[in-house]
Amino acid sequence: MKFRLLPATAIGLVLAVTAAVTWQQLAAAAPEPPPVQQAKADNFLLIDQTGFAHELYRMKDLTAVVLVAQQNGDAASRKAAKTLSLLQSGFPHAAFFMLNSNLADNRPSIAAEIKAQGFGVPVLDDDLQLVGEALDIAETGEAVVIDPKTWRIVYRGAVDETLAERKSGGYLAEALAALTTSRPVAVASTPQKGVKISFPERAKTAQHAAISYTNTIVPILESKCVDCHQAGGIGPFPMSSYEIVKGYSPMIREVIRTDRMPPWHADPAIGKFDHDKSLTPDEVKTLVHWIEAGSPRGAGEDKLAEARHVAPDWPLGKPDLVLDIPAYTLPASGVVDYQYPYSNNPLTEGRWLKASTIKPGSRQGVHHVLTGYMDKPPADGRAATGSWGASVGGYAVGSESIRMPTDVGTFIPPGGAIGFQMHYTSFGKEVTDKSQVALYFYKDGEKPSMMMRQSVVIDSTIEIPPNTALHKEVAYLKFPKDAVLYSAFPHAHYRGIYTDVVLHYPDGTTKTLMSTPRYDFNWQREYEFTEPVKIPAGSKLVSTYVFDNSKGNPANPNPEERVLWGEQSFQEMLYTAVRFRWADETVEHPTNYDQLMSQNRVIGMMDDNLDERLQKSELRGRFAEMLTPAFDKVDANHDGGIDLGEFGAARDLMRPAAASSAASGSR
Repeated sequence: MKFRLLPATAIGLVLAVTAAVTWQQLAAAAPEPPPVQQAKADNFLLIDQTGFAHELYRMKDLTAVVLVAQQNGDAASRKAAKTLSLLQSGFPHAAFFMLNSNLADNRPSIAAEIKAQGFGVPVLDDDLQLVGEALDIAETGEAVVIDPKTWRIVYRGAVDETLAERKSGGYLAEALAALTTSRPVAVASTPQKGVKISFPERAKTAQHAAISYTNTIVPILESKCVDCHQAGGIGPFPMSSYEIVKGYSPMIREVIRTDRMPPWHADPAIGKFDHDKSLTPDEVKTLVHWIEAGSPRGAGEDKLAEARHVAPDWPLGKPDLVLDIPAYTLPASGVVDYQYPYSNNPLTEGRWLKASTIKPGSRQGVHHVLTGYMDKPPADGRAATGSWGASVGGYAVGSESIRMPTDVGTFIPPGGAIGFQMHYTSFGKEVTDKSQVALYFYKDGEKPSMMMRQSVVIDSTIEIPPNTALHKEVAYLKFPKDAVLYSAFPHAHYRGIYTDVVLHYPDGTTKTLMSTPRYDFNWQREYEFTEPVKIPAGSKLVSTYVFDNSKGNPANPNPEERVLWGEQSFQEMLYTAVRFRWADETVEHPTNYDQLMSQNRVIGMMDDNLDERLQKSELRGRFAEMLTPAFDKVDANHDGGIDLGEFGAARDLMRPAAASSAASGSR
């Protein structure tokens, strides 16, 4: 992982009081200490003041991870922050963070403290105190140094408390120098004089041991976990008894502390969403403390064993219509191109779609399914997306059902066909996939008053450099008319680690609608706003993605590659699907403005500074090949940028270049 560094400063000048001492000198002078038993730091994921997530065990390729206890307004914290900012330049391959476990602080107040004090390191918001508890943090300004080779805590104590009398750069610097040169740390602990941090749960070990499995733990599991972890469910094991839950309890604690489970990755501090399956803060603490207490059985019946939970064939109930997607035999290995089968539409009269569920025949092999209505079956048998109309649903791992808001629907005409885009991924075994789509309609004689529309924020020009940990790309969709936004579905591949959706209003103000601080390719879903978002005409829906193309990303297929947009999972995408309706459109009076909105899509892909113009520096790929030679001519008003009107007028100029590019096989 790459971290922002301050200008280079000799570490000896930073830390020594009367003498300049480098980390190399510290390492050479350090005596060999006797071996000591070191506590291990368990994995965790926390969000910093900017909304970006950091996971401890993804820092395995660094030399050290430093965490220093912080509290807003605290003198010891502020003093330590200044030293950490300077230490970064001396130890560029270490990670430096402050850890705020203070119950009185929150992310906005932490951000304000950082801005006011000019901190040069991120502050992790330990709002549930679980990380501070596990690391045995006691006082502000207290440093903990973790060795990523073993995840052991090799130093605990002051950041620079001993400088005046020792003139050696401090024990913290010596510990970092030792790790840098693969030497044992000479002094593993020193006193720290900060403000005591209150951890109320530390005094409740007896209460944690008395948490009821029957009355407290089982209801949480049934509410948030059993839907996947039951017989026939998507989870790798069923939560069907106390014995199974206890056996998996270390794993459960791990996936909760790293926010991998339940698979709901929206930032809890931003927005409210329907069908939210995330654990509440109290549920997280209850489960973790129960497991840390040994997962006691206690008294009472085992309701998980008695209930015998079994996943239903269709989670939304009996469908009105089931469509069979043509079977496909997935090979055991190799790259599989997208498949475009279709099914004839059996409807003899049009119906309004209310909900749908796609059930994959092979959960391991089916990556995603997209759908679209076609007015006639394709003559060549290939249901290309260019001829699609309304969608009847979609699927990605973790997201299987789509529900329409009250009084909103999608019209499915009679006859024709339903096309499918099938993304298959080989997994070492040949299987035949027989996926199905369940459709749920408004009742006969009923219809909604409003029409659902779909669009996408997309950037097919993305370029991700090799060996780059934090690469940002941005794109937007401009709304030409008033609209109401219902949901957003972010999508990237193995290298995607962060996404957000921010609404930029015409007056220049902004509002963050959703964020996924740790995007997870393995679990994708649509986030449906509890309160639909009003979008005034002229607003831009901006989506930012961050990609990790470094060896620190355990999912990265190859950090040495320059990664471009592509359909396969080893390539990348910036693709945020949205569902919305036009504010003045009704079923009785359709007024579709999709064509108007699509006109600005290309500019929205490359306009990184969001000024609604394309500068030469923003052009990429084929657009750069086509537009750069004629840029000055296309820029009719000579303001240094190509706006929407100029871009439209330039299409005739671009056609010969596009044809030449296609003929030569250029990207």
